Amino acid sequence: MRVVLAEDLALLREGLVSLLESHDFEIAAAVDNGPSLLKALLDHRPAVAVVDVRLPPSFTDEGLQAALEARRQVPGLPVLVLSQYVEQLYARELLADGSGGIGYLLKDRVFDADQFIDAVRRVAAGGTAMDPEVISRLVARGTRDEPLGHLTPREKEVMELMAQGRSNAAIAQALVVTERAVTKHTANIFAKLNLAVSDDDNRRVLAVLAYLNSR
Repeated sequence: MRVVLAEDLALLREGLVSLLESHDFEIAAAVDNGPSLLKALLDHRPAVAVVDVRLPPSFTDEGLQAALEARRQVPGLPVLVLSQYVEQLYARELLADGSGGIGYLLKDRVFDADQFIDAVRRVAAGGTAMDPEVISRLVARGTRDEPLGHLTPREKEVMELMAQGRSNAAIAQALVVTERAVTKHTANIFAKLNLAVSDDDNRRVLAVLAYLNSR
């Protein structure tokens, strides 16, 4: 599986290259700035991109914007963004087109190799991988005046795990309930968020988007 990596810190970039290669990923390009990232994404069209939000020359959201532009030119291009801090705006921008193949992790997650590699593979497969810290903050701030405020406590737990990109089976295991119960909860979530019947994976992405856009 081919990866384009963008990280301006040389040691972290080299560490990510080694980690990815040790899990059978092929590094198509490893760059350290926004313009080079956009060119690499359009030239190589990788199975997934792993991108630091803040890159030269601006050191603001250069990496994110390069990734978004690449997705505009190559719809559905899988992108996993790494950020030092929780920025809900970044997550909203990533999910704005309503399609999958998107992830947003805090950099601290990189040090948990299994979690990081799982997120890379999930995004490459067209799923979502949202950092638990982002989702937890959103859950804590929901109100009854918002669609998400009408979710029950259990539905919020399911929504939180769904937003992290977990399957129904994984959610059931985490909550120690049956998969049938999770299916019922997700159906209730879709109904409360007014998400019409469609492909379940797409509805999951739309549910996450609704989750983030309520903020």
